[in-house]
Order: sequence, then structure tokens, then C-alpha cells
Amino acid sequence: MLLISCPNCGPRDETEFHYGGQAHVAYPENPDALTDRQWAEYLFYRDNTKGAFAERWVHSTGCRQWFNMLRDTVSYDIQAIYKMGEPRPGMERAVVNTTAATTPEGARK
Repeated sequence: MLLISCPNCGPRDETEFHYGGQAHVAYPENPDALTDRQWAEYLFYRDNTKGAFAERWVHSTGCRQWFNMLRDTVSYDIQAIYKMGEPRPGMERAVVNTTAATTPEGARK
């Protein structure tokens, strides 16, 4: 069982939270210009990382606020919790997925 530290409420049991998928997936700037394939890739293609992975979570039975979590997918170790809109820790200088219509790393067309 995980103990997740909500940025607004403090440490709580994982049963109070819901997983929201991969973090830092930007909405396409011009969705009308996307092909069906690009739109499908935006909706369904996500990284399947072994190791550190940025995720979105919501404290559904508490403050109902969304936040990001950097979690190791192998050990379940929570490495960082940060607010929505903030860059992933350790990636402040990197550009994070500015073109959502591109294929995520490791995905095949």
C-alpha cells in the first residue's frame, strides 16, 4: 500500500487517490489539423517506462485537486510530488512534449 503525500492535505492512503495517466502530455495546438492517425496517437499512445515515470493523480476523496507524481514503476518509490503546470523535477531545462502529435518514444507506427 502506498502512502501518497497530497500537496494540499498531506500524507494519505492511496485508496483516496485516482491515477490519471501520464503527465506532461500537451493538448495539440491545432487539433483540427491532425490526421486520424495523429489524433489516435495523441489519445492512446503513452510511454511504458520501466523506472522513473511522471504521472497525474487526483485526490478524489480529499481536496479533489490534481497533481503530478514522479514514481519509479519498478519499486513504487515516490521520488517527487509537484503541482500541475510545473516541470518534471530534473527536467527544468528540457522541453517536455511540446508537440503532442508526435509518436512517444518507443511506440511503433
